[in-house]
Amino acid sequence: MSCQLDQLDLHPLRDEIYEELHSRPFQVIPCPARITHIALLANAEQKQSQFRHLQALHQQLGCSVPEEEQSCYELICGDLRVRREMHMEFTSYTFINLNRETTAPDFTQTGLSLLPSGWIEALEGQIVGAFHIALEPMTDSAEQDLQLIRPWFEGMRLVGSSPQQGSARVWSSFRLHSDGFGRFTILNRDMSDSQVGRLTQRLMEIEIYRLMSLLALPMARSISPSLAEMDYKLAELTQMLADNKQVDEKQILAELTHMAARIEAYRAHSTFRFSATRAYHQLVLTRLEELREDELSGHLTIREFMTRRLTPAVKTCESVGYRLEDLSRRVDRASDMMRTRVELSIQHQNQELLSSMDKRSQVQLMMQHTVEGFSVVAISYYLVGLLKYLVDALYNSGVEFDKSLVIGVMIPVVLFTVWFSIRRIHHHFIHLADKQGKES
Repeated sequence: MSCQLDQLDLHPLRDEIYEELHSRPFQVIPCPARITHIALLANAEQKQSQFRHLQALHQQLGCSVPEEEQSCYELICGDLRVRREMHMEFTSYTFINLNRETTAPDFTQTGLSLLPSGWIEALEGQIVGAFHIALEPMTDSAEQDLQLIRPWFEGMRLVGSSPQQGSARVWSSFRLHSDGFGRFTILNRDMSDSQVGRLTQRLMEIEIYRLMSLLALPMARSISPSLAEMDYKLAELTQMLADNKQVDEKQILAELTHMAARIEAYRAHSTFRFSATRAYHQLVLTRLEELREDELSGHLTIREFMTRRLTPAVKTCESVGYRLEDLSRRVDRASDMMRTRVELSIQHQNQELLSSMDKRSQVQLMMQHTVEGFSVVAISYYLVGLLKYLVDALYNSGVEFDKSLVIGVMIPVVLFTVWFSIRRIHHHFIHLADKQGKES
């Protein structure tokens, strides 16, 4: 009994995941052929413009125009093949010229020879890599290869190897030539068209990924002097803190904050580029491993050349990236130490302020007692004056008593009464303050 999958709950990405492994199949390329590969950095708008430009190419060649953009699209029109691949950062175009009548044994004919005039010049994007590949049958020996192809490379020093266990020979200078393109020559001995397509694809990927991995090198070189300057300055500040010298905390915190801001700006600008460099470099190493090269006498292999030239550049980018991260951590630690020092200084100032406030409170309390004494005398004086009017009134009304004696006795009584009343009011406010303090 067969199971009907359409009755089950299928993941929405199931078909896309299956097709991903087949999205960029190897090409089948017969020998001889002329190939041109171009990689362009492009944003989303430029990629859309490139697709419209590709549709215009179909119209000029009289082919069926594609309606939807694909991650990998291939056009076959007579002896011309055009392949467009979409990558995260760039778009690559491979133009294959299979016209045996126009594939002269040099680079006078290229993969671009069959394109309509002006089409390639109107392609949007920044070109990172552009190179021609000449695919020819192998000669009898490497010496004959050199005699044949050395003029093709304008006398430049060549890098060569025999990949696929001697089934082919590959030559390149890894330089730009007078036409602004790089150049590769693949001499085929007994590889099938499928094997030639896989070898060509690996070489194209090695060259493009090599160039993409090196995009971070100028950035690393420009950042490195600033990092050395900040590293030296941070070491000075840290040593001052270690020696417990008297420093301007506000100024040092400002310098550390400025330094941290510069580091974060560098990180924001370079982190993606450095990460991409590591990824592209790993892809280059993987493709080099897949070549399975044998050495040609007297020449560096492609792997040896890449290991000697590319790996140090990538290590430089990695070193600058690690240095950025390390410097960021050290600035954070120095800022923490500086903030701790400032906090301790503030606590000491607060203690001195509280001690000063306590002394002032004691002085204020003593002054308050003095004022209270004066207040008792003043209030008593006015009360005695008022009561004297009452005593005079009683005496003048005919009441017989010793007026001087009454006034004399009245003075201490008024003083005591006023003093007692003020003390009661004072204790009442103290009690309210204590109660509020306990509640809070």
